[in-house]
Amino acid sequence: MLFNSPIFLFFFFPVSALIFWLLGRWMPHKVAAGWLALCSLFFYGWWDTRFIFLLMASIVFNYAIGMGIERARKHNFSGVVLAFAVACNLSLLGLFKYSDFFIGILNQLAGSSFTEPHFLLPLGISFFTFTQIAFLVDVHRGIAKEYNPIHYLLFVTYFPHLIAGPILHHKEMMPQFSAPQTYSPQLRSIALGLCIFSIGLFKKTVLADNIAPYASSVFNSADQGGAINFVDGWVGALAFTMQLYFDFSGYVDMAIGCSKILGIDLPINFNSPYKSINITDFWRRWHITLGRFFRDYVYIPLGGNRGGLHRAQLNIFFVMLLSGLWHGAGWTFIIWGGMHATMSVINNYWRAFRSKFLGHDLNQSSLPGRILSILITFIGVVFCWVFFRAETLDGAIRISLAMLNFQEVGILANLTAKLPVLCQLAGLMAICWLLPNTNQIAAQSGWPAWKPNIFWLLVAFISMATGSYFMLYGINTVNEFLYFNF
Repeated sequence: MLFNSPIFLFFFFPVSALIFWLLGRWMPHKVAAGWLALCSLFFYGWWDTRFIFLLMASIVFNYAIGMGIERARKHNFSGVVLAFAVACNLSLLGLFKYSDFFIGILNQLAGSSFTEPHFLLPLGISFFTFTQIAFLVDVHRGIAKEYNPIHYLLFVTYFPHLIAGPILHHKEMMPQFSAPQTYSPQLRSIALGLCIFSIGLFKKTVLADNIAPYASSVFNSADQGGAINFVDGWVGALAFTMQLYFDFSGYVDMAIGCSKILGIDLPINFNSPYKSINITDFWRRWHITLGRFFRDYVYIPLGGNRGGLHRAQLNIFFVMLLSGLWHGAGWTFIIWGGMHATMSVINNYWRAFRSKFLGHDLNQSSLPGRILSILITFIGVVFCWVFFRAETLDGAIRISLAMLNFQEVGILANLTAKLPVLCQLAGLMAICWLLPNTNQIAAQSGWPAWKPNIFWLLVAFISMATGSYFMLYGINTVNEFLYFNF
């Protein structure tokens, strides 16, 4: 089931929320929490009921192991249990997500002919696996304190985050599931949640889905061996850059919005990443909870920056390669991770140089310097997205080379032919760079700040009406979110 589908918008969510509030008012709160967990399982099973059993098996296993780790902490061998549990979780993830890729590599290197299993990838497996690994580590560290089984079931299955994140921490959700005010409707939260959800729906169905065909035509042609010129390359790359931005941003807004309606706050997962002044800043703004996971559970355990600048860069390079592999089982994703790793290392050495020899860092740059830094970072990210989007390595290389072919004849004529899409791209980039994001609006730190007034009622109504129209009658009808594939 998709947030941008009629069944979710007009049936599933209103019914789930109404019954949740009624149960919260008239029944023990654990009953209401259990209802929300059952709704979440139904939401997940709408895609494929077979994988409900896989999800439940993962939940039961990790909850039981978590209790085992808690008991093992008293006898100082919880690390052994944790290692076993993490290995099991990663093996399950690897079986479904990476078996074809690694068997293919083995066949190429060894000349073998093992059959690739072609497993159907369970929806959201990376997200519910990483969420539970974080829980197990937190139990081992003594951070996780609450072990109510119903709350744990809801923590993992909670439908606003289940399919495409954010990756949750046990400590930030369990107190909310225990709070009495969560189980009664709060009018201000409902109004704000509806507004955020409406903006997210508009981003997805109006902005992302309507620029997507331009990206698809270029990348499909490149993957099939077609010729790509300079303008086509940039139009395709920029179209995907904007599509992914508004697709993921729209999903995050809808997740936060419907959760806010239910009285539960999700962590911020997206914060205007194309305004980043460097690649490190980008990863503090893009898929924030994924970056937090890799920082807390991979980078810091590897040593972080405790071994000095050079050792820190090795750790960063490894983490970024791992992030690329997390996003997909293919060489294009590994190269994408490697490109981000390379840019991160260069940026960190450059900042160290500026600090040591020039006496200041990038945060002290002038306004023109910051604008130039944002543009350089943005262009680097656009080139990286080519490898993220392309289905084949050959297609990604073909588009990248076309984007660098500044001497191509006929650029001006091609630009004129692409004028409508160029105007559309300019408008989308202006939204990214000039307008406040929904986090700023909701926190009343941006203009115009959200308030329960007529202006924001009109914004919510227009966004919901337009988004619903494109959802029902748009040229692309209902499209999956791009991060559903991970």
